[in-house]
Amino acid sequence: MTFKEQVQIGIPSELPSPKPYDYSINHAPKRKEILSADEKKLALKNALRYFKAEHHSKLVDEFKKELEDYGRIYMYRFRPDYKIYARPIAEYPGKSLQARSIMLMIQNNLDYAVAQHPHELITYGGNGAVFQNWAQYLLTMKYLSEMTDEQTLAMYSGHPMGLFPSHRNAPRVVVTNGMMIPNYSKPDDWEKFNALGVSQYGQMTAGSYMYIGPQGIVHGTTITVLNGGRKISKNGEGLAGKLFVTSGLGGMSGAQPKAGNIAGCITVCAEVNAKAVEVRHSQAWVDEVASDLDALVSRVKKAQENQEVVSIAYHGNIVDVWERFDTEGVYIDLGSDQTSLHNPWAGGYYPVGLTFEAANEMMANDPIQFKQKVQESLRRQADAINKHTAKGTYFFDYGNAFLLEASRAGAEVMAENGIDFKYASYVQDIMGPMCFDYGFGPFRWVCASGKPEDLLKTDQIASAVLEEMKKTSPPEIQQQMDDNIRWIKGAQENKLVVGSQARILYADAEGRIKIAEAFNQAIAAGDIGPVVLGRDHHDVSGTDSPYRETSNIYDGSKFTADMAIQNVIGDSFRGATWVSIHNGGGVGWGEVINGGFGMLLDGTAEASQRLRSMLFWDVNNGIARRSWARNEEAIFAIERAMEAEPLLRVTLPNLVDENLL
Repeated sequence: MTFKEQVQIGIPSELPSPKPYDYSINHAPKRKEILSADEKKLALKNALRYFKAEHHSKLVDEFKKELEDYGRIYMYRFRPDYKIYARPIAEYPGKSLQARSIMLMIQNNLDYAVAQHPHELITYGGNGAVFQNWAQYLLTMKYLSEMTDEQTLAMYSGHPMGLFPSHRNAPRVVVTNGMMIPNYSKPDDWEKFNALGVSQYGQMTAGSYMYIGPQGIVHGTTITVLNGGRKISKNGEGLAGKLFVTSGLGGMSGAQPKAGNIAGCITVCAEVNAKAVEVRHSQAWVDEVASDLDALVSRVKKAQENQEVVSIAYHGNIVDVWERFDTEGVYIDLGSDQTSLHNPWAGGYYPVGLTFEAANEMMANDPIQFKQKVQESLRRQADAINKHTAKGTYFFDYGNAFLLEASRAGAEVMAENGIDFKYASYVQDIMGPMCFDYGFGPFRWVCASGKPEDLLKTDQIASAVLEEMKKTSPPEIQQQMDDNIRWIKGAQENKLVVGSQARILYADAEGRIKIAEAFNQAIAAGDIGPVVLGRDHHDVSGTDSPYRETSNIYDGSKFTADMAIQNVIGDSFRGATWVSIHNGGGVGWGEVINGGFGMLLDGTAEASQRLRSMLFWDVNNGIARRSWARNEEAIFAIERAMEAEPLLRVTLPNLVDENLL
């Protein structure tokens, strides 16, 4: 049976044979037992409703065992036999080219080379899921293979509710993930409702089908490290010979060593999971691996002495690194942490003093003690970081809830006022004022043909557009333009592709529109195949996150989520191919609301109209909100946008003399 035929089957009428558990790949940790006896029955009923009643007696014990063994019902038996990866768009069945582009992106998120826990349908972050179970995947792919451009698929936290009549200019798919009633949005609520099979954590680009592997965060990480280096530069010198210490080599954090290499520093990145270390080293995203602290200290000192550009993965706990570098006198220039502390009790952070295996066992079987161990570890880590910052280290929170969870653990991370943290978020210090307020954010595209030569052509097109724009760009954004041109020119050389033929490029609204229009013209001319546009939710206007994306909003509104909701509603009627809105993301369930989109360019005049309308709104919605918060750079950016577009009229703030108050 061909791939196209298998996709169109959906949930098979006859049960496939059980699949053996594959120990060779990275699996999600066992989730803690949280359901009552009656709730376990409800979880089984919820899972069995995907299948004909005649199969229930055979599946019920199997699903019960999965619930007991893993804390979730994944339906491993129904994993497809075909390989999952981003095939060229022509290889997908369907009546709608837009729907076929979405199938491509879904499969990219679940590619073994891309996904963190592919058999559990988790793309990154420990719990960032595309679907809750394999039945949802099969049914969704079937719906997409059948839909027309007069239908829209409604996705409820991984569950395809169904195809509904709509129209050609409506989104083909509308995705919601984890949209809980606010009082039911605590970490244990995710555990409970996910175990019941009624909600999921879509992270940011996992549940919205727009993850492109660790490249997706490399550009932003590179900009962060470069600008962090500029903040500590004394005489305009670069990062040569300077040391960046951090942790995490998973889905998003795996970008850090590659970004450090591009920025030109020494990077030490600790990771407790041997498989994650192995994957990143095999993909050449990290240069060297060390598992002995003495050897690591010696290697780093040599690299500092020789001003090397090198990235080193330390297979072990980051707390040990911070502490040993302190006692050995290893000077750290830049420091951060990118473990998944949005998910601290279920595999996002591993406490010092326990092996990876022992931690996983305690996590599942003694969650109370595991939480105590995590909080003890956070206190130790913060103490060690404080010793380094006293010597001059510049430490920034990477928006992963490190400072938030450390503060909840009683660590010494609070400022003297007892309200703020003593260390700034990287958005407060770097990304907010230098990028987001000016409208620069993680624009991305995927060449749906699957051809590397198409990606090369799009890189060249984007580079030419940026260089032309730079000639007339105002002085305020010349540095951003330079950084982005440097990035796109080095994209091929840095071998960033994992999975689909994708690229990320920080750009403002003008840049996104001009690049997208140039792509659409190239498609119309037959120079390249169709292109899928998107962005990370970690952007100018897609996400309301008080400890990350909107942490530099100081008018008291950073705890509101109007911007993200307005963003996804506005995208949906301005031409997006699909839209998504999620509770939870990089900083945790209940801590953030974030929205995203995908848009297919097919070379038509309709695509040109859609991209101009939607991309302009998608960025300027956020700049308008940031300008109303009195962010100086955003006021500049929105005034410039109004000059360029007469139909844009934004309410501007009247500034108040501080002496008056």
